[in-house]
Amino acid sequence: MSIFVIPNRPFRPKPESARGKLLEAAVRLVRRNGYTATSVDELCGEAGVTKGAFFHHFPSKEALGAATADYWSQSTGGFFAEAPFQHHASAVERVLGYIDLRIALISGPPESFSCVAGTMLQESFAASEPIRLACRDSIMGNAAMIEPHIAAALDEAGITGESAASLARHIQAVIQGAFILAKSQSEHDAAQMAREQLHHLRRYFELLLSKGQTDAC
Repeated sequence: MSIFVIPNRPFRPKPESARGKLLEAAVRLVRRNGYTATSVDELCGEAGVTKGAFFHHFPSKEALGAATADYWSQSTGGFFAEAPFQHHASAVERVLGYIDLRIALISGPPESFSCVAGTMLQESFAASEPIRLACRDSIMGNAAMIEPHIAAALDEAGITGESAASLARHIQAVIQGAFILAKSQSEHDAAQMAREQLHHLRRYFELLLSKGQTDAC
């Protein structure tokens, strides 16, 4: 495993504005209860703001949902942009380091590590176009972040005929699927179930990115 792993820590600073408190409350409640089961009253109670403050910042719960996906994108995007795996000289190690970090971030019950965008997308993809698009941009934005590292790793390993964009999307598919599997388990077993899937993903990339070097021998 890469030595450039950092422990689980909050992605976001503590919010001070009513809008920020509502977005942070939405992150917690959507992860814990899902988007549909979360009411405006519950959001206001969790955030410690009035319903008037809610509707001052968001015209509807749907608008809050789309804004929450954007908020999640910005905060997680900043977190991964500053993560230590970005500083590996080797592109192969950057890709493996990213997966190592995703594994290290999985601990506790599903609501502490699952993806807000993935959760809302599963519930709302057919019911809300604004939420679907915001969640799509969040998930695909994460794929786009790792794509150039995968492209460089393929080149570094002398591998042709593989699509870096497709492989980046595959990483996201495994991560989102791992979160779904985790939610099917008891709280005690959830994190281990998710980490197991990502360990398989890491082994796949280790084999893939060593193929060119093996073939050259």
